Amino acid sequence: MSLNANILLLIPLAPLLGAIVAGLFRNQIGRVGAHTVTIAGVALSTVLSLWVLYQLVWGGAAPFNENLYTWFRVGGIEAHVGFLVDRLTALMMAVVSFVSLMVHIYTIGYMADDPGYQRFFSYIALFTFSMLMLVMANNFLQLFFGWEAVGLVSYLLIGFWFKRPSAIFANLKAFLVNRVGDFGFLLGIAGVLYFFHTLDYQTVFAHAASLHGRTLEIVAGSPWSAATVICLCLFLGAMGKSAQVPLHVWLPDSMEGPTPISALIHAATMVTAGIFMVARLSPLFELSDTALSVVLVIGATTAFFTGLIGIVVNDIKRVIAYSTLSQLGYMTVALGASAYSTAIFHLMTHAFFKALLFLGAGSVIIAMHHEQDMRYMGGLRRYLPITYLTMWIGTLALAGVPGFAGFFSKDAIIEAVHESPRWGAGYAYACVLAGVFVTALYSFRLLYLTFHGRERFVVEHDAHHHDEHHHAPGHLAHPPHESPWVVTVPLILLAIPSVVIGGYTVGPLLHGDYFGAALATAGEHAAEFAGVWPTILEGFAAPPFWLAAAGFGVATFVYLYRPELADRIQSMLRPLWRLLDRKYWFDEIYQAVFARGSVLLGRGLWRGGDVGVIDNVLIDGTSAAVGRIAATVRWVQSGYLYTYAFAMILGVVALLGGLWLVVRG
Repeated sequence: MSLNANILLLIPLAPLLGAIVAGLFRNQIGRVGAHTVTIAGVALSTVLSLWVLYQLVWGGAAPFNENLYTWFRVGGIEAHVGFLVDRLTALMMAVVSFVSLMVHIYTIGYMADDPGYQRFFSYIALFTFSMLMLVMANNFLQLFFGWEAVGLVSYLLIGFWFKRPSAIFANLKAFLVNRVGDFGFLLGIAGVLYFFHTLDYQTVFAHAASLHGRTLEIVAGSPWSAATVICLCLFLGAMGKSAQVPLHVWLPDSMEGPTPISALIHAATMVTAGIFMVARLSPLFELSDTALSVVLVIGATTAFFTGLIGIVVNDIKRVIAYSTLSQLGYMTVALGASAYSTAIFHLMTHAFFKALLFLGAGSVIIAMHHEQDMRYMGGLRRYLPITYLTMWIGTLALAGVPGFAGFFSKDAIIEAVHESPRWGAGYAYACVLAGVFVTALYSFRLLYLTFHGRERFVVEHDAHHHDEHHHAPGHLAHPPHESPWVVTVPLILLAIPSVVIGGYTVGPLLHGDYFGAALATAGEHAAEFAGVWPTILEGFAAPPFWLAAAGFGVATFVYLYRPELADRIQSMLRPLWRLLDRKYWFDEIYQAVFARGSVLLGRGLWRGGDVGVIDNVLIDGTSAAVGRIAATVRWVQSGYLYTYAFAMILGVVALLGGLWLVVRG
């Protein structure tokens, strides 16, 4: 049995159609029409994606790999629009479309009062289309198209509230940082084209072994392994999109966009594109131990050190953003350890509970009238019971409590790194193990500051008084209340897989042959799996559980029972606290070195090149020289006939004299 090409084509095109209608005809169809057409498109995409997954796993369908349209032919090079739909693709399609559907439904409630309602729905539907085109691509050029499309739409969404200077700064920052990664990504694709003379996945993977022993001389006389150079360039693209150190600085600032897009960017679309790309290209990465060691070390550094920042952040969305950075580091570590199936497994489980946490934070923000500082919250559990319960579930999954989705995938990553013989594995193991404690600490800190303790907000029942002081932090016009059903239903639907999806899929994804030939090293731990319940029981005795329990204990003692200790600890550890609060000074360094350096370089080129050479020499100098020459010869133009006759006689004499010399010579 084979998959139908028309059905596959409909999966990305349905959200695209919804985006076009909502964007171009927003005034004609209104708010209800905008969310109806986009949700219908994404819902259709979700149903068809789940059908494709079912057919590939249980229906006996073979993977689909066909070109549907030819973009161009240049010499022997062809570029196509085509789909490669195997079990890896089908899993990504299902996750992307389902999480996107939940975000679309949630957006009805969150953006209800926003004047850009229709525009926002158009953007998020276009985001879904872009990510689906990326994961369904069967060639590098279409991969690059989807890659740039998600970058473009993320730029539009991060700066959605374009009247805020902070939002414009954030989307410009995301755009510039990702251009650095995309430059490397494009060089990697060029390297693939140079050595394989094709951009088709299947052909490249079939001849990947031909890269063995081939070199590039980036510096004359210093040959580099071609496989290493190509993979490092490709991974540079992943570092930008998946926000790995040092190209991570854009992701926390992306919180300037509305909360639904924060969930979509962080859970299932843009930031997971780099993880998926490396997994998809695993046949190439397996050719270079050097590249994989770089991946391993970069991921471990991101997992631990960005997680530490989450401990000191007070903005509820930014805490979850730094959590995303840390979890992306875990996925990258798994890629570096050649545990590609484990990385994709964590990507899948993380998509559900991270979307749940972001949307739960959005529900809190709605209740707090868009206050995001946790220092002005507290005691919200009695006002927001559904949000409170679902965020507890998401937190337990994130902390890796045995039985929840995050436990199965995170512990599998730690085990894979522990067993890896690759250079850098020891450092990576220490980072991911310590990261478990850090994750539990900032996760439960968020819960306690938001939902427990005393109420640190003020309800101003006098509406006029509130109007005068509506900018005061923590001052509300009326008491918080639970969000509407369009917000809480997606929370419930995301909470369910956050509990059960890990145990249900750990067997086939990690220890079975689910991925087959889609990943270079799939199914390598098949003999080690003893079952779901034995794995859960073993988890209670493993080091990650006790580290998570220690993080839970510290957070509970400090932020629930002795909140005054937090300020004392901050004073005692002020240098470390300042280091984390300043985010290791990455922003300041980049601003000083790159931003100001670029400005100084531009000014130098302007003064030395534009003004000094072009203006003064070429333009002003040329005109001055012409003026001087004209002034010199102007006396010849006297206006007297005898002067011109005399000049003609001199010319004739000079001409005859020259002719005589030539003839005589």
